[in-house]
Order: sequence, then structure tokens, then C-alpha cells
Amino acid sequence: MKKKVVLAFSGGLDTSYCAIYLTKDLGLEVHSVIVDTGGFSKEELENIEKRAYALGVTSHHAVDAVKGYYDSSIRYLIYGNVLKNNTYPLSVSAERVTQATAIAEYAREISADYVAHGSTGAGNDQVRFDMIFNILIPNVGIITPIRDLKLSREAEIDYLKQHGVEYNFEKAKYSINKGIWGTSVGGKETLTSNEMLPEEAWPVQVTKDGTERIELEFAKGELVALNGQKYDHPTEVIKALQAIAQPYGIGRDVHVGDTIIGIKGRVGFEAAAPMVIIKAHHTLEKHTLTKWQLSWKDQLAMFYGNWLHEGQFHDPVMRNLEAFLSDTQKTVSGKVFVQLMPYRFQVIGIESAHDLMSNKFGSYGEMNNAWSGEDVKGFSKIFGNQVMIYHKVNASLSENEAKS
Repeated sequence: MKKKVVLAFSGGLDTSYCAIYLTKDLGLEVHSVIVDTGGFSKEELENIEKRAYALGVTSHHAVDAVKGYYDSSIRYLIYGNVLKNNTYPLSVSAERVTQATAIAEYAREISADYVAHGSTGAGNDQVRFDMIFNILIPNVGIITPIRDLKLSREAEIDYLKQHGVEYNFEKAKYSINKGIWGTSVGGKETLTSNEMLPEEAWPVQVTKDGTERIELEFAKGELVALNGQKYDHPTEVIKALQAIAQPYGIGRDVHVGDTIIGIKGRVGFEAAAPMVIIKAHHTLEKHTLTKWQLSWKDQLAMFYGNWLHEGQFHDPVMRNLEAFLSDTQKTVSGKVFVQLMPYRFQVIGIESAHDLMSNKFGSYGEMNNAWSGEDVKGFSKIFGNQVMIYHKVNASLSENEAKS
């Protein structure tokens, strides 16, 4: 009886090679699986399934993980206003965690002996996939033909042709990876340190001009409505916002980061909806949270984003941080008004029943209603009391340092 292998399958060159190699060379029963995190249309998924069966797999399975991806990761990226290196909304790295987890669960479900993926030895994905498989299915073997055999693109194409697979494997000028939380774009420019992607490299071209005012409504930190229309799930609002904002060219940038394996890299991305949501949410938080809530959120959210980026989603500390982030969102409800323009946007302001900038307690720089000038004089003296004592006690030390 043949042993089973679950193959993470996208239908591209690498995973097509893996499908043939695992079947023909290793004699395994191949069960391909694709995990959709918002990057495929129904037609694309159907074509990928046809391709998998044409390559000789025993079965093919598609996992709709869009809502699960949001529920397990994206919601916390929004709660934490997470931007890697203050730039990148984890468009690809977070979805790889969801995909690897879903593949591991499917391998366990069908009692697979092996799991395989088409990662090379150059990037982050190999670490994310391997590590999550080792965590969730430690008794299942991992096979990585492209990495282990150190195959060139040309060698893969020749191999497939030898097995009667004729397919247009012409390398695209730009590599595109699309998901609900953004689209990554790689090309020759991102291999340099000084060039920007040209206009034609971006998957969605700029077709809108002028300005457009939109209204986002949050309930306990989650986006629930757009322009007054409520949706059943936040993923539906994200899609609707993306359709409005993306044609403006909003959310385009190039991220420079440190890979898990210790080298620096650049990648372009377009993430109109994620960038608008994060900035709108952050603005609402600045009105509805205290300064120390904001301070601790910044610190813990940065760690959360970095650890998720490196594939460590299953570390129990992540559940601890998610609990903290969720708890901070109790008062983060209200409307945020945003102006969209070609290549940029501006957060206009907010309306919230929880707005701490209430004129009942005073207006910044003008007047107050809750304390007197004498109160402030006493507070200021007490607030600096310990530092004043320090300088009095150590005055001689300061004088000696000045002389020396």
C-alpha cells in the first residue's frame, strides 16, 4: 500500500514539479491541497483543481480559510495597528501561518505519512512551513524537493516536459501573491536597494481621480460597516473597502525587512484596505484609550507582529497577547471619516460615545472645567518631587562632575 503525502499546491512551477516527482519518483499517493486566504477567484480554484488531477494526484482539496484567517490573525493585527518596520501590514507572512496550519490539520485528518511543500532554500516560507509542521504534526515527515535537490527553474521545466507536461511556465516579469490582507509584488527592482517598482508592476492600476469621503464604523475594535452599510463579517467590509480604495493607488509601498534566516530583503506591496483600516482604527484608539493603554499596546503589538511574521503563531504567548489586545478594544467603537485621494488618504476625524477628548473636562491649550490653577500648581510640585529630591541630595556629585 502506497504511503500518503499531502502536498501544499498552488499550481505553479514548483508545486507542479512536486506533484510529478512525489508520484513518479517516490511512488507516493499524493493528496494536493490549496488554502485560499483571499487570493483566488472561483474560476482560478477550479483551474488549479483541474491542473492537480492532470498531474496525477489522487485527490485535491480546497480549504476556504478567508474568515478563519481573519478570526485567528487579522483581527489582532488591526487591534494592534501592526505594521512591520512601521510600513508593512504582514500581507503575506500572516497568511502563510494560516495556510501551513490548515495543511497540517488536513494531513492529520487523512492520516498522511508525509507533508510536502515547494519552498526553495532562500526565503522565509520554508521556515514557517517546516516549523509549523514540526509543531502540529511532529510524527509526519516533511519532503521539500525543490530545496533538497537544489533545482533550477530550467531543470524543473525540463523534468516536466520529460513527463509530458506542456505548460506555459514563462516566468512573469513580476511575481504576485494576493490575499485579503494585501498583495505582494516582487521584481528586479526589489532586488536592488535604490529602485522603485514602475507603474505597470502594480496589479491594480490607478483609475480614480479627485477625492472621495468614506465612513468606517468600528464596534469594539472590529470594522463592521462602510458608508453606513453593515456586513455579516469583517472580511466582507475589507473586500468592499478594497474595491473603493485600491483604484486610487492607495497603500502602495516597498517594505525592507530582515528575513528569519538573517538576510535583508525588499518586497513591494499594495494594501489599500489594510492601510486605511489600520490608520483609521489607530485614530479611533487615540481618542478612546488612555495613554498607558496606548503605550503598552504599542510595545506588545510590535512583539506580536514580529513573532507572527516569523511563523510563531502557535507559541502560547500569542494567546496571552491576543487576550490583552482584545481587552483593550472594549471602548474602541465609533465612526472614522477618511478622505481618499490618488496615491494617499487622510483621516479626517472620529465620532464616538467613548471619546475622551470631551469638552466637559476642558479644551487643550484653552481652558479647563474640572480643576483650578491652584490644583495644577500643587500637582506640578508633587509630580516632580522625587526628581527634585534627587538633585538636592546629589548636588555635590553634580558639582564635582562639572569641575572634572
